[in-house]
Amino acid sequence: MEVVGRAETAVHSPALLDGEDVNDWSKEDEDSVEEATLPAAPIVVESERVDSPPLVPAQRYHEEVESTLQELQLEKNEVKLLGHEELQDPGEKEEEKKRHLNVVFIGHVDAGKSTTGGQLLLLSGQVDDRTIQKYEKEAKEKNRESWYMAYIMDTNEEERVKGKTVEVGRAHFETENTRFTILDAPGHKSYVPNMISGASQADVGVLVISARKGEFETGYEKGGQTREHVQLAKTLGVSKLVVVVNKMDEPTVNWAKERYDEIETKMIPFLKSSGYNAKKDVHFLPISGLVGINMASRVDKKVCSWWDGPCLFEVLDSIEIPLRDPKGPIRMPIIDKYKDMGTVLMGKIESGTIQEGDSLLVMPNKAHVKVLAIFCDEKKTRRAGPGENVRVKVTGVEEEDILSGFVLSSVVNPVNAVFEFNAQLQILELLDNAIFTAGYKAILHIHSIVEESEIVELIEEIDVKKKKDADPKKRKPKRKPLFVKNGAVVVCRVQVNNLICIENFADFPQLGRFTLRTEGKTIAVGKVVALPAPGNSTFA
Repeated sequence: MEVVGRAETAVHSPALLDGEDVNDWSKEDEDSVEEATLPAAPIVVESERVDSPPLVPAQRYHEEVESTLQELQLEKNEVKLLGHEELQDPGEKEEEKKRHLNVVFIGHVDAGKSTTGGQLLLLSGQVDDRTIQKYEKEAKEKNRESWYMAYIMDTNEEERVKGKTVEVGRAHFETENTRFTILDAPGHKSYVPNMISGASQADVGVLVISARKGEFETGYEKGGQTREHVQLAKTLGVSKLVVVVNKMDEPTVNWAKERYDEIETKMIPFLKSSGYNAKKDVHFLPISGLVGINMASRVDKKVCSWWDGPCLFEVLDSIEIPLRDPKGPIRMPIIDKYKDMGTVLMGKIESGTIQEGDSLLVMPNKAHVKVLAIFCDEKKTRRAGPGENVRVKVTGVEEEDILSGFVLSSVVNPVNAVFEFNAQLQILELLDNAIFTAGYKAILHIHSIVEESEIVELIEEIDVKKKKDADPKKRKPKRKPLFVKNGAVVVCRVQVNNLICIENFADFPQLGRFTLRTEGKTIAVGKVVALPAPGNSTFA
């Protein structure tokens, strides 16, 4: 709650400036109010000034009617002037009633992430039977009959042939109360950078675990992706986790309560150690992604007699939405871009509200752009708020001048662009014989940025046992450590070769949390605790 408070305090004045365009929407209506009153004004003034004889009843009646009509017209225009929300189409207003959540599917390779995601789309009516029959036939031809459901999410040929997700699949579905964007992250360790890209856009994670004998153990033990995915998800801001124990209908499991309990008992201590509150932030439930049991409706007691809990749709619908600031300064990390009658930028809005006609800034190259159109879930909309995955068509910058990791931001309160920053790092697991010291190099992943980085200075090691002293402002300075080991928490200075757009974790958590990876392995997670003075890219 403290973080939210700070962020709100910091952004009040820019919010007012950003809101100028909102008032512009009302100008037409103000003019129309004036126009509506013009014909009536001379009559009233004239009748007051000239000493005319008493009005006959017909004249008095005529003026009373005219006055009443005038008041009704003014009332009508006042309603219009209340704000731009009233100016939206009925369809837009209806859509805004539904909250929006980004859900990423994570877990070890072959746990059934794409199959579960495909089944969700089928059960929510996003895919028709004819398409499913086509995929079923295609999978049969490849001797991969059980993969057909995954074809809904795995759209390119390489993914279908190998049976492995490579890119982050994206799709949309709706329940009665919520619009969901599904992000299907790859599970193979070779594609963890793509998984990081998917998880950085999500609010909720669905951790898919295979209940099949031996498969859970492979994913959970050292070297399996279940552990790394959970740690990365927490670091990247996935605050809620739904753990689905998949393949419960598999012959080695056959909906056995003992197997489900075994997985839950092993996972809870690990989830706690990764920073999740097992009671508030985590939901466990058994499913079969391939046949869709316990997903859209609760599992039949004849199939699974011991499960009394909700189904997957119910759990997703009841998850609390994270706090967001629609009036804050605009921050939208750019994930991808393409050319289409202008430059189209793709990303998730982390703060603020983007509207048609807005003048914004692309950082760090300081390109001034104007918003021509906004597309949300494939539909055109006048504006989009925080948490929405959008495509924003802009003018004023060429597509080739933009890279992934650039940030679309407010003109009056632009995002920080720096070459170095101070960070609080937790060392997870260094490579064999590696020492974490000044000069250590690793790949930095922060929102949609992937950049080579170097640790240039270790500032202080934090004693994790003394949690009360964890605030850097309250601690007394100590001797700088020369190196640190696995499990250590250290404040250090990180340097990169190119300008990157980041924020203090305290102000914008989504743009201030990161991971360090080397040789395909996550070695540390951290948060930005200090940046150079505004306007500077390095510390003095």
